[in-house]
Amino acid sequence: MSDDLARMDATAQAELVESGDATPVELLEAALERAAQVNPEINAIIHDLADEAREQAAADVPDGPFKGVPFLLKDLGAAYAGQPLHMGMRLLKEADFRAPVDTFLAERFRAAGLITFGKTNTPELGILPTSEPEAYGPSKNPWDTTRTPGGSSGGSAAAVAAGIVPMAHANDGGGSIRIPASNCGLVGLKPTRQRITEGPLVGDNFSGLTCELVVSRSVRDTARILDAVEGSAPGDPYVAPAPLRPYVEELTDESTGLRIGTMTQPAVASDVDPECVAAVEVAARILSDLGHEVDDSSPLDLMPQGDEEAGMQIQDSFLTRWGAGQAALISQMEMLIGREITPDDVEPLTWALTEIGRDRTSGRYLADVALHHGVSRLIAGWYAGGHDLLLTPTMAEVAPKLGSFDQHGDNPMDAFHRAFPSGAFTALFNITGQPAISLPLHWTEEGVPVGAQLVAPFGREDLLLRVAAQVERAAPWADRIPPVFAGAVAGDAA
Repeated sequence: MSDDLARMDATAQAELVESGDATPVELLEAALERAAQVNPEINAIIHDLADEAREQAAADVPDGPFKGVPFLLKDLGAAYAGQPLHMGMRLLKEADFRAPVDTFLAERFRAAGLITFGKTNTPELGILPTSEPEAYGPSKNPWDTTRTPGGSSGGSAAAVAAGIVPMAHANDGGGSIRIPASNCGLVGLKPTRQRITEGPLVGDNFSGLTCELVVSRSVRDTARILDAVEGSAPGDPYVAPAPLRPYVEELTDESTGLRIGTMTQPAVASDVDPECVAAVEVAARILSDLGHEVDDSSPLDLMPQGDEEAGMQIQDSFLTRWGAGQAALISQMEMLIGREITPDDVEPLTWALTEIGRDRTSGRYLADVALHHGVSRLIAGWYAGGHDLLLTPTMAEVAPKLGSFDQHGDNPMDAFHRAFPSGAFTALFNITGQPAISLPLHWTEEGVPVGAQLVAPFGREDLLLRVAAQVERAAPWADRIPPVFAGAVAGDAA
């Protein structure tokens, strides 16, 4: 049964439990078997929580939409009290640091019936679009183990792509859901800012750049888990607009005639790999065949033509907010561990960003946030002018080779700048807070997945999921599996 389960999405596995054809214990043991088979090769899971998971599976599992489905938490963000929380840091690993409380999102995952049996690899503090922390070593892409599965949710994406679990927790501060989804041939939805609470310890994380959800193998799983976990909690600093109806109701909506613009050059300076443009072309053809109107308009039309300075301002102002977030996080960790953190405690890039965050003034921070608000109004104005969605490549490059993000040279910031092609199309929508989804619609001749991204107006995940479900029916990807896949035999991989 384990081989069959490896190909099932979370909804299908939950249906087995509901029908009595499988028990939560059986699903868990099969997932543990798959993990034992492939995790040594891809290094996706770094914390073993099997004993706790077995106790949960054998007890009274909550009767949620994913009752009994095995699950993994990323080792950054959502957490359960008492479990390891190292965030890719050697410092926290050596201290055997444990989460002090259940986060609200973790509680909602449990209430949905998910059974967490491990935690996945992530770069230190989620900084880079690759998962190669010094603390735990690199995660590898199941489609090509010489390449990164992405970051910062790379361990989760590798585990899902390899068939260990049908979906896994992920979060996104500059593309960390969508980049791994693109690299690993998965669905990755970044929700609207504050669609999902980050409490109780976090409110306005990184001044609103970050959000939480999952990477998955199907649009229906993404819609169902969003229904299960969306919403605010007491004390949240602000909330996203309430959904118009349950997101699962969008899955069968066959509406047509949406107006969709395309953008194949990013707002920031970056070359774009032709394979990434090809992913947009594939998506545009599918959308046109579905009855939507696709044109070449984009928010860049409202910006000064050829204004490279504007792109540089967006990049540098993002660095202000990201550096401020790292500096604040390091200060919070100092309080938790009871001592000052030094450069020897962290990776070189982490310290470089922390210093930037400490050096840039509060006035500059507010000015850069104001710049981002202006960009957000400009893009919102483009949608108000008549477009429903924007289509872009998810990334400006195909999944990079492992070792591409070297931070141990003369300038650790070289690794951060090397990340621009990975986040060229994603980070903009962390700035604006809009929902965006990456869909696996293209593969290179070498068999590496390349995602296409759809972006909706603020609060309109319904549009994204409706159209994504239409695209999935028109060009299904469920049968495509990577060379490293749990239970796969020779010739199975697409």
